[in-house]
Amino acid sequence: MKLADRMSRLGTESAFDVLARARNLEAQGRDIVHLQIGEPDFDTPRHIIDAGADALRNGFTHYGPALGLPQLRDAIAEYVSRTRGIDVGRDRVCVSPGGKPIMSWTIEALCQEGDEVIIPNPSYPIYESMANFSGATVVPLPILEERAFTFDPQDLRERLSPKTKLVVLNSPANPTGGFFGKESIEQIADVLRGHDCYILSDEIYSRMIYGGEHYSIASEPGMLDRTVILDGFSKTYAMTGWRLGYGVFPAELIPHIERLAVNYVSCTNAATQVAGVAALTGPQDDVEAMVVEFEKRRNLIVDGLNALPGITCQKPLGAFYVFPNVSKLGVTSKQLADRLLDEAGVAVLAGTAFGEYGEGYLRLSYANSIPNIEKALERIGTVARELAG
Repeated sequence: MKLADRMSRLGTESAFDVLARARNLEAQGRDIVHLQIGEPDFDTPRHIIDAGADALRNGFTHYGPALGLPQLRDAIAEYVSRTRGIDVGRDRVCVSPGGKPIMSWTIEALCQEGDEVIIPNPSYPIYESMANFSGATVVPLPILEERAFTFDPQDLRERLSPKTKLVVLNSPANPTGGFFGKESIEQIADVLRGHDCYILSDEIYSRMIYGGEHYSIASEPGMLDRTVILDGFSKTYAMTGWRLGYGVFPAELIPHIERLAVNYVSCTNAATQVAGVAALTGPQDDVEAMVVEFEKRRNLIVDGLNALPGITCQKPLGAFYVFPNVSKLGVTSKQLADRLLDEAGVAVLAGTAFGEYGEGYLRLSYANSIPNIEKALERIGTVARELAG
């Protein structure tokens, strides 16, 4: 089969590859601890499930507007305006089946061959995959452990060029848990104000912060009309399988995003959108309790990893991942990740699944129970002690 050339530029998300390998091992009778997938192990809150089920019974089983149901777009606009301190209406909001369409539609609408997209590295691999697919050139922006897994605004300045069309930001970040506070975002905005480009600000983990407050670059003077805010329901409300995300766009982009939505998906599931209204407007107790539990797990896994030979681990400030440095164990990240799965029964991701600057690191999700994290630490320790001699 002769495929289109662009297919060779399309990447993947290794978490799902590792999940498939882990499931195959489980089918053979192996006990596997899953620390590879970025999915809360909590149930969707009951009032959200009830709202979705009621919506199905009440006729929300048909096509809806491509940009989303008005009631959900209004709820999103109110939530984003309140939490970011900005003024946006439904006319800037597009609802989508998950967050990935917002990434791809933004890149497809703005970027083409000859353009450059600045992307943090390591970072969520779909940014780079979609930028490459569009024909644009990816310019990696190193995320550094010595900067608590953030980048130096001066490094961003040096990578900007007349060809830069889009800059991707992610805070709190996957895979590192790095977090940009208000002062850092102000410095980044100062760098970008002098350059004619757009910003894709992935804020999907904005409710998962352990100390400090989320601050969006869209809140900075002059940045709202240049920023796409990506957010959604998967992480905050444990709704990964519901496939519900959204983007808040510059007003001039919305007609073009709407055309992309029509061509790709027609619309997002209507009953799921009704559940999204319940999520945003209903009780938030479950979200708060989940973050408290994640912080306990974070502390456990960080302390446990730092107690192992050849491994050091910073304490992440957000999301639910740790990114331990394993470079002293004498094997590549991929070799170590494979060994942990095949020999120890612990599914993790190599840091290089998120970019070249991820070499020497692993990504572990602590969206799993404390007993399972303790079991994983014991197994990782056995391999680490063998490698450390």
